[in-house]
Amino acid sequence: MFRVAVVGSGPSGVYTAQSLLQQDSEVLVDVLDRLPCPYGLVRYGVAPDHEKIKSLQNSLRTVLQEPRVRFLGGVHVGAGGVPAERLAELYHAVVYCVGAATDRRLGVPGEDLPGSWSATRFVSWYSAHPDAPPGGFVAGARAAVVIGAGNVAVDVTRILARGADELSGTDMPQAALAALAASRVTDIHMVGRRGPSQARFTTKELRELGSLPDAEVMVDPEELALDPQYADPSGLPAAQRRNVEVLREWAGRPRRGAPRHIHLRFFLRPVELLAGGGPSSGGPGGEPEKGRVGAVRFERTAPDGRGRGGVRGTGRFEEIDAELVLRSVGYRGVPQEGLPFDAEHGTVPHLAGRVVHEGAAVPGRYVAGWIKRGPTGVIGSNRPCAKETVTSLLADAPALAARGLPGDPVGALRAEGAEPVDWAGWLAIERAEERLGASLGRGVVKLPDWESLLAAARSGR
Repeated sequence: MFRVAVVGSGPSGVYTAQSLLQQDSEVLVDVLDRLPCPYGLVRYGVAPDHEKIKSLQNSLRTVLQEPRVRFLGGVHVGAGGVPAERLAELYHAVVYCVGAATDRRLGVPGEDLPGSWSATRFVSWYSAHPDAPPGGFVAGARAAVVIGAGNVAVDVTRILARGADELSGTDMPQAALAALAASRVTDIHMVGRRGPSQARFTTKELRELGSLPDAEVMVDPEELALDPQYADPSGLPAAQRRNVEVLREWAGRPRRGAPRHIHLRFFLRPVELLAGGGPSSGGPGGEPEKGRVGAVRFERTAPDGRGRGGVRGTGRFEEIDAELVLRSVGYRGVPQEGLPFDAEHGTVPHLAGRVVHEGAAVPGRYVAGWIKRGPTGVIGSNRPCAKETVTSLLADAPALAARGLPGDPVGALRAEGAEPVDWAGWLAIERAEERLGASLGRGVVKLPDWESLLAAARSGR
């Protein structure tokens, strides 16, 4: 019997479990997660109106229901939970698939003003993550600035611009739906520091902004033309070329007078967030809210002429009024107890998935996913990443399996204070979310907090 713990039940963790099953007919895999729910960012990071991507949960579910795989939610590994060294004693090998748990910062004055949030916090709120802040994002705001030009930036822009009727059919928690229904945000500025040919969003995501029934996209042809490749995008890679072509189409489109406006801005670098109190910084009753963000000051950038999307400052500045600022400039991994950490890249040093410390592999410790390679790629990128790690692990298996284990780890996890939520507990959470949705006249509606999730899980025992 060869036991492996996989820490993290998102795509990288589940693909690691799947690869273990495919390459070793005897292995037993426990997939541990701090949350009582599986699927990681597929459940808590994919926008609720992206049902096709969220349906990936069905394939992840198939793996977690395999007889040799066991889901153990509600198990925190590290400080305040099960010590990493203790976990290593309970399994022959441990694979950390913990993703990139925090966001990158802008590093500019005013970044921590009330009303300024990371986009990941906003996503957690409308996705019902139990650690999410209580809300209040859109209260009192009439204009929002989303800093970033990737798919997460597009997601939060789209959610801000959608009407409540469009979102009621999703699994968005009721409190978030009600807040967005009451939102008075009418102008959303999505701002990138580089040009349209360097934007990181996909064309499919971009086009969705142009199909929202209650919003229209506004672009400035003169601003787009600052990109040297805007006039002739034929030499760009296919994805970037399609993005530019969509923006060119929108630049020539007549206005249709929709109630919400999405302003796509480029070549603007944030230099400071300014406190409110100006004429457009009204609170719920229209009065100024001192101390809350009221505008973002940007420096106009320009291509630096060196290629690869580099830009330089021009010394010209512009302010955009906004009572809500969402920063979407990337994710970052955080240190894990018992593992070395590369602070520069936010990853765990490794060699083909084997954790490496001071030039030597750490026996029985492995990584896969974003904590291994950084926050890059799409969901499917986790498959080859997991396979590489599992190949290394199974090459080491004969030596690792020589060590005896104390028996089934669940009892020892409980002795460390964990209360594992098994698959039956997760199914009970699903049933509770179905009942909640039915009571609200909606489909499935997510339970938004630890108390309700754990109460539902206990009902399945």
